[in-house]
Amino acid sequence: MKHFLSTVDYSREELQGLLDTASELKSAPVSRALAGRTVALLFLNPSLRTRTSFEVGAFHLGAHAVVLEPGKAAWGIEFENNVVMDADAEEHIREVAGVLSRYCDALAIRAFPLFRDWSVDREDRVIRALAAHATVPVINMETIIHPCQELALMRTIQDHLGRPDNRKFVLTWTWHPRPLNTAVANSALLIASKFGMDITMLIPDEQYRLDPQFMDAAAAQACESGGSLEVTTDIEQAYTGADFVYAKSWGALPLYGRPEEEAKLRAPFRHFMVDGEKMAMTANARFSHCLPLRRNIKATDEVMDADYCVAVDEAENRLHVQKALMLSLMGGQR
Repeated sequence: MKHFLSTVDYSREELQGLLDTASELKSAPVSRALAGRTVALLFLNPSLRTRTSFEVGAFHLGAHAVVLEPGKAAWGIEFENNVVMDADAEEHIREVAGVLSRYCDALAIRAFPLFRDWSVDREDRVIRALAAHATVPVINMETIIHPCQELALMRTIQDHLGRPDNRKFVLTWTWHPRPLNTAVANSALLIASKFGMDITMLIPDEQYRLDPQFMDAAAAQACESGGSLEVTTDIEQAYTGADFVYAKSWGALPLYGRPEEEAKLRAPFRHFMVDGEKMAMTANARFSHCLPLRRNIKATDEVMDADYCVAVDEAENRLHVQKALMLSLMGGQR
């Protein structure tokens, strides 16, 4: 049994196999390949694309998706061990994982960090607790990384650029009214480095570097794949010659859990928004974002409405890659 917690656990060849299957499923979307199978989707946080694409994907394959919202329409869950459960949680992840594993062929969870203490949140304890006690495959629907988004991003890159090796991939920080999760930024580094791209990470200040566990993993993967990774605060240097521009906002980890202080740091950097002038510096690059995106905050209307914007293509690819993933994880079980 293999979980899908992080693409770091998979080889490039394994991931390419999922991407190839996704392309095949795009051409022939409906089948009974998973007839009689079930997947439980646990949402601790809101979702539009993730929930819809998993539910529709399961339906296309003849499977059934059970959507659970712990703390709302399902009992609250305790994920820590050796605790006296006298707070809001009604049951422990040990029982939740055990029961759902008896009912379902796979489990998936979306659990954002709590934005209190990065030394704790960086351990990704919630999904790791579920994986430790589940007896069926577990899928990461976004925690401190977003591996399903990674697959959709790379499928989109290959759809538009072909072979990704040594194409210039720019991951650019953008301003946002509040500090956001670093998950998609972490994942963009992981997948682009896995597939040999030359990555430039554009940040406004050194405090916006990502956690070393992801920076180091990306550097090691880039070395192995023949790609590269550099970090810059120079907008022109980053955009010049780019083949693919990927925008994302995230919070500064040194100020994690202190949003008022972080707001002062980010205040001068609204000019990092992606606009037509910046895109004109590129080598006719494609632009994308994981969505949702605040127009004229992260990217201008001009960019979002341009032919080179492939954000909706990437969102569509969430459906295809997740179907490939469910087939891979659930196809040979019961």
